[in-house]
Amino acid sequence: MIGVTLLSIDTATECLALAVSTAQGVWTLNSAGGAQASAQLLPKAASLLQQAGIGWTNLDAVAFGQGPGAFTGLRTSCAVAQGLAMALDRPVLAIDSLLIVAEDAWAQMVLDAIDPLESLDLVVAMDARMDEAYGARYSRGPAGWRTVSPPALYTLAGLAVWSAAAVDTEGRPQCLTGSAGPAFGSRWLTPATWQHLPKELDRAAALARLAVSAWQSGAAQPADEALPLYLRDRVALTTDEREAARCRLLVNNAEMRSQ
Repeated sequence: MIGVTLLSIDTATECLALAVSTAQGVWTLNSAGGAQASAQLLPKAASLLQQAGIGWTNLDAVAFGQGPGAFTGLRTSCAVAQGLAMALDRPVLAIDSLLIVAEDAWAQMVLDAIDPLESLDLVVAMDARMDEAYGARYSRGPAGWRTVSPPALYTLAGLAVWSAAAVDTEGRPQCLTGSAGPAFGSRWLTPATWQHLPKELDRAAALARLAVSAWQSGAAQPADEALPLYLRDRVALTTDEREAARCRLLVNNAEMRSQ
C-alpha cells in the first residue's frame, strides 16, 4: 500500500509504458509506442485512470521517463507530463529511463532467484542506433539503487572499453541488461562472468515502483523545471535547417555539374 497517487509515463523506447499508482493498487500498461505514442498517450492514460477509479484531479504528481532515449519519445513524455502537471498545479518526478531497465531486470532476477538476492551490480546498455549505445551502471542493495556510472553515450569501441572497466571488484554478481547486447551481437565482447538479461518483463511496473520511490525520497520538482535528458547534441533539424541544407545541396550539385 502506498500513500500517494501518481501517473507515470515513459516513451523513451519503442514501448509506451504507463502506470497509475494509488493506495488501492497499481494499474499498468505496456503497448507499442514509437511514432504513435503522442497520439495514444493521453487516451490510454485516461483509460488507466478510469480503471483505477480516479480522475486527473486525484493525482499528487506526474512522473516521466526523462531519458536517455529516443529524441521524439523524450520530448513527448516530458511535454505531456509537464502540461498535465501545470494544468493540475502538481509537481513532476523525473525518472532515469535506464534505471527503469535496471529495475525491471532486478525484478526478474528476484523472481527467478533460488536464494534471496541481496545485492547486484547491474550494467544497462540500450541501443542508440548509429552504432552507439546509452550505457549506465547501477548497484542494488538493501538501501535501494545507487548510480555507479551515470548514463552516457558510447560508440561501439567506447562501449567495449567502458564495459571492460565495469567489472565488479567487490565480488557481487553482475548482470547486463538492455537492447544493445542483441543489437551488437558478437561485435561487442562483454566480460564472460556477466549474466545477460536482454528482455524486459514489465517496463510499466518498474516505472511505477521507481516513481513511488522518487516521491518518497522527496524528488518531486516544479513542472516548469522538467527537462528531458538528451545525450546527443543534435538529433533533429528544424524545418528551416532542413530547407537550408537542401538548398546548399542543390547549389553544390549545380556547381559540380558546371565544373
